[in-house]
Amino acid sequence: MKMKKRILSLTAVLLLALGITSEVNMTTASAASPYKTYTVDGYGSTQETQTAYIAENTVIGFGNEKFKAPNDMTIADDGTVYVADTGNSRVLIGDTKGNLIRKIGEGTLVKPMGIFVTDEKHIYVADHDAEAVFEFDEYGNLLNKYGRPTSPLYGEGVKYQPLKVVVNDAGIMFVVCESNTNGIVEISPLDGGTFLGYFGTNYAATSMQDIIMRAILTKEQRAKMVSNIPSTPDNLAIDDKGLIYTVTRGDENTTLKRLNIAGVNMLQSAKNMGIYDEAPAAVAVGNHDNVYVVSQVGYIYEYNDNGEPIFIFGGNDDGTQRVGLSSLVTSIQVDKNDNIYTLDSDKAQIQIYSPSEFTQKLHNALYLYSKGKYSKAREPLQQVLEMNSLFDYANKAMGRCYFQEEEYDKALTYAKLAVDTDGYSDAFWETRNVWLKKNIVPALGIILLLYIIYKVIQILDKKKNILAGPRGGLNRLKENTFVSNFCYSKYFMRHPIDGSYGIAREGRASWLAPTAILVIFMIEYVVNKYLCGFLQKTVREGRYELASDIGMIAIAIIALTACNYLVCTINEGEGTVKKIYTYFCYSLLPYIVFTPVNFVLSHILTNNEQFLITLVTDLIYIWVVVLVVLGIKEVNNYTGKETAKIIGLTFFTILIVALLIFIIYVLWAQVFEFISAVFGEVVYRLGY
Repeated sequence: MKMKKRILSLTAVLLLALGITSEVNMTTASAASPYKTYTVDGYGSTQETQTAYIAENTVIGFGNEKFKAPNDMTIADDGTVYVADTGNSRVLIGDTKGNLIRKIGEGTLVKPMGIFVTDEKHIYVADHDAEAVFEFDEYGNLLNKYGRPTSPLYGEGVKYQPLKVVVNDAGIMFVVCESNTNGIVEISPLDGGTFLGYFGTNYAATSMQDIIMRAILTKEQRAKMVSNIPSTPDNLAIDDKGLIYTVTRGDENTTLKRLNIAGVNMLQSAKNMGIYDEAPAAVAVGNHDNVYVVSQVGYIYEYNDNGEPIFIFGGNDDGTQRVGLSSLVTSIQVDKNDNIYTLDSDKAQIQIYSPSEFTQKLHNALYLYSKGKYSKAREPLQQVLEMNSLFDYANKAMGRCYFQEEEYDKALTYAKLAVDTDGYSDAFWETRNVWLKKNIVPALGIILLLYIIYKVIQILDKKKNILAGPRGGLNRLKENTFVSNFCYSKYFMRHPIDGSYGIAREGRASWLAPTAILVIFMIEYVVNKYLCGFLQKTVREGRYELASDIGMIAIAIIALTACNYLVCTINEGEGTVKKIYTYFCYSLLPYIVFTPVNFVLSHILTNNEQFLITLVTDLIYIWVVVLVVLGIKEVNNYTGKETAKIIGLTFFTILIVALLIFIIYVLWAQVFEFISAVFGEVVYRLGY
């Protein structure tokens, strides 16, 4: 009995030790991650988040066969890994544990750069130096060799040096060739390889400067300019629907493309919010309508179906040889379990990353959402948000789920948390429709009642003069100098030429009334900036910079007034400081009058109707500029040509003053730093 107790106690201790060891190992692995994981919030800024993928291990070869400068790989549904072992002129086939299955292509392949395997286990190899695409069966028997297309449409003198290849269900090959700027070469397997044309050609970037230069230069000068030719895609992939994905360096927001059967990019350039890599190496399609892009130095980007970034992780090896960091990546693949494989040509190894629990839950939610199971998708999304409540992508997806289930109030809440303007606009549209259906009749009744009351008061005033008292008080108030000058700003806004004459020659210039208008402008600017409708807001929620905003406006008015006065004085202008200050402040009245209209509209309009706000905003800016120009012209008694000159000189003077202030600031900072260093040294010496 005692022996039995001892055995049980020993077993319990061993189990406890194993549990502790397992927990410690897991914690250590997470803490020892050699890279950080980032996501993109609703404002387009990268934020650190939980580890999305964990670097598990590396594969440096299959069996006793080591990789040598490998350039491409692919993974079959059964987990078999196919590697284009470029340095050894062969293809190695193995499993993820590093076991060798077979070698193929020895003696046939010269410089295999790309590889693709169909569902029937046909192996296509893009061979750069052999200038052909080879087709093997799963056992390595050569089935076909597709050389340079003989069609004249291919282009006379255009080389055929295949780098990458993918094949659709019909057996049509899409081949990326080195330096072929015409696009992806599309080849049918019929008749030993029939050239079908070029596919997904990139556009050549043309700037306005290039257009102007080419228009004014001679033919000889244009010939010396750098040729403006489209970029060649760096790599490609294909999904189950037959859509082609390409990555191209130097194409900025169109670095990643999803091409339909017509070769048209289906990803909107704005969707990835400027998150792209300047040197993409490869692209792979995930299992949840997501896409992976890897850079040459090892940074991995995961995008959703719309091209919106989800995760960014990985990085360049700084010489520490840590698992998860890379030197020269040439390929990326994803297996059915969401494990990521990257091929490092420089290290001659495959890096394997497994998804964390956080990522698995997110992918599960993506899958359920794509299948229309919105209620079920909410559960894993909620779990993701419990792990990271600030993960905007999960908040966005949660809002979209509630929208699909017609719970629009909750959809608005999550869309706002994620700064999802499109989702918010859609949900607000539906919410507004519901409100209008319930309240349109009472609202019209209230408007009608107010109109009737207004008419009754108007009639009674005509008959019995019931508003005589208030009207007399208002007239007496207008006789006040401050009120009179304040109200004169309205006349200046409607009749700027006559209004400018009043400022210049009828004593309408003052300090107090324009300052009151300036204060009202500041208040409206701040209120509209921080409290406008969600779809119009350009600042982060909860972040206020009131002192900076007010200071910026005050400095701008002071700079404009001072610099314009200096320029006008030199150029025989008739305006004094008070007059110039007055017409600058009075010119702000259109903003004061119409900004409340924009403020109200921002709370009741959706994305489809935002053009109304843009229209009102443009009207405000144009009106303000017209008032400023006419004020400068009329108050200073300038001609149109002189006015244009004064405006240019004013802005130039502001620039010079700003530059001088900056130089003084830098010099003073250096002096202050020197004095601080001397003071610190003195204190140190005395203390010593």
